Amino acid sequence: MCDTCGCNQTTSTESRTLRVEQDVLGHNDELARHNREHFAARNILALNLVSSPGTGKTTLLQSTLSALRDQVPAAVIVGDPQTSRDADRMAGTGAPVIQINTGQGCHLDAGQVHRACHQLDPEPGTVLFVENVGNLVCPALFDLGEAARVVLISVTEGDDKPLKYPTMFAGSDLCLITKVDLLPHVDFDVARCRDHARAVNPGLECLSVAATTGEGMATWFGWLEERRHQVMSQR
Repeated sequence: MCDTCGCNQTTSTESRTLRVEQDVLGHNDELARHNREHFAARNILALNLVSSPGTGKTTLLQSTLSALRDQVPAAVIVGDPQTSRDADRMAGTGAPVIQINTGQGCHLDAGQVHRACHQLDPEPGTVLFVENVGNLVCPALFDLGEAARVVLISVTEGDDKPLKYPTMFAGSDLCLITKVDLLPHVDFDVARCRDHARAVNPGLECLSVAATTGEGMATWFGWLEERRHQVMSQR
């Protein structure tokens, strides 16, 4: 499945597999700590956006970057196995963007984010959005040094997604339920989805948004501003 996280490793013993995973994750955690220290020193709010494919991460970010363009400095790191289509879309907002193509990799890691940040060189006070690879499994294991993880679930998916992928939701700080403008056309219960998410993570905040119509986006922007204020006031 993935050449970088060890999930495709096949060995003759379970202990060897465990050792590979520990080595990979341990090295990643060291780099994540370095990233976190770097972000804190420059008052950068780094957010790790995670979801399965098709939840609308790119559309959400396009709308967010356009709305906040004259108010908040922002930059984006985009992770996809192939192509630069998402990065090209977001570059149209005027924000600095770097595309990372992971090939066979099913997630971004702290080292990739570290190298991308050196290329972007975001100014102090920037909101750095990391659009992770569409996957609700492996990205849950990899700390990127972010201040918060934002998990997206669209109403075109099942409202039981938090129960099926509990590790991702348990480690997230905010759940965005996206594409709520489509609710009249799908079988999705927002209240039930929130209940499932909070059963996994009682402190998880949930917001409902529709980037194409603007519904709920002001609340999302308010959450961003609150988080940014927290980061800016730490020094």
